[in-house]
Amino acid sequence: MASIKDVAKLAGVSVTTVSRVMNNRGYIGSKTRKNVESAMKELDYQPNQIARALLKNQSHVIGVIIPNLSHPFFAELMSWIEQYASSQNYKLLVCNSLHEAEKELNYIKMLRQNRVDGIIMCSHTLEIEAYQNVNLPIVSFDRVLSSSIPYIANDNYTGGELATNHLIDQGCNKLLHISGPLHYDLLANRRSDAFQITCMKNNIAYETIEGAHVKATFEENWDFIQQNIADKLSQVDGIFCSNDIFAYTLYEYAKSVGIKVPEQLKIVGYDYHSFTRMLQTPKLTTIKQPIKEIGNALASSLIDQIENGVHDNGSNTILAVELIKGETT
Repeated sequence: MASIKDVAKLAGVSVTTVSRVMNNRGYIGSKTRKNVESAMKELDYQPNQIARALLKNQSHVIGVIIPNLSHPFFAELMSWIEQYASSQNYKLLVCNSLHEAEKELNYIKMLRQNRVDGIIMCSHTLEIEAYQNVNLPIVSFDRVLSSSIPYIANDNYTGGELATNHLIDQGCNKLLHISGPLHYDLLANRRSDAFQITCMKNNIAYETIEGAHVKATFEENWDFIQQNIADKLSQVDGIFCSNDIFAYTLYEYAKSVGIKVPEQLKIVGYDYHSFTRMLQTPKLTTIKQPIKEIGNALASSLIDQIENGVHDNGSNTILAVELIKGETT
């Protein structure tokens, strides 16, 4: 493997001149630059990116910690984050926390050790202090970490309102909400707040059950429904699920026990990711998150911090949601 000394020798210049060409520092004559670049190409010289990062104190690498890479929402979100970051000449180091606090903490340490320029935090299993002590530019998805750490979110409260009002408008008067994990103060839990407040405003009987976990598979959701919800299905006529995977599992379960959707039971999901758009039967009624816009906003917010300094909470972004009417209501 060629070294920087080999490049300098072939180009007839000093190692310092080669370094200045690579880092575009100081004045370099066009002939000298051409000779160095030709030597690098001829020798297939690959600069040591770690060494360059140490020298410039910037790696052009962004860390992204997500809860579950196999989940359609986060797989699609990662795609948009990567596309935007790549357009700005940044690469990604992706960490899959699987909702494990110790793993998430270890990933944060690893990203700092590898000198990433900043972190996009989409997984939130740690206490807020852990994120505040990162000492790197950071942007959060769907969680308020501090007044100095910007966040990107969809309008979760409006999403919960849209879903609940739609069920009520469709004639439902006994509602159930399957929420995500409520023990963390996540902005996604505003969906549950909106559900409860909307039901109370309309004098609608309601109940909330915590169970729509991002990491859950179809089989795990099915088991959860059997154990915690099956007995309630004959007592409610509308269910709002905090993600589409759970909503689809619920539809299949209801069908398997002879409950007709939407005639006897109406179901609304949340996300409208690639899996939902691909479904032919049923076409889920759901709340559409603007996944592309979320991904772009996460990447652009972090890169703006990296290149222009830390922002205050004025840089928070809340993106609009939309009700997509399908066949389950």
